[in-house]
Amino acid sequence: MENRHIHQDAEATAVAVLGWLASEPDMLSRFLALSGVRPDQMRQAVNDPGFLAGMLDFLMAHEPTLMAFCAATGTKPETVMAAAQRYSQPTLGSGEI
Repeated sequence: MENRHIHQDAEATAVAVLGWLASEPDMLSRFLALSGVRPDQMRQAVNDPGFLAGMLDFLMAHEPTLMAFCAATGTKPETVMAAAQRYSQPTLGSGEI
């Protein structure tokens, strides 16, 4: 049950990051350029845990960006870190264990 709660929190955080990036055109452009994802691919990419992990890593890689997101959304940096760890961990179905 706790694992499900962690997954829901990570997903909610990832959705919040995506929403924030969408409201920050310069930041979104930078993320898209670094990730190689085209704007028309984003709708499909949000279902990919690797995309979400990359988006969270992008946010955490630059402290001022992380702090801007946290200030704008009332999210704690630790919450973003936990979500990033959740998406970057191998899962049983991934074949990475």
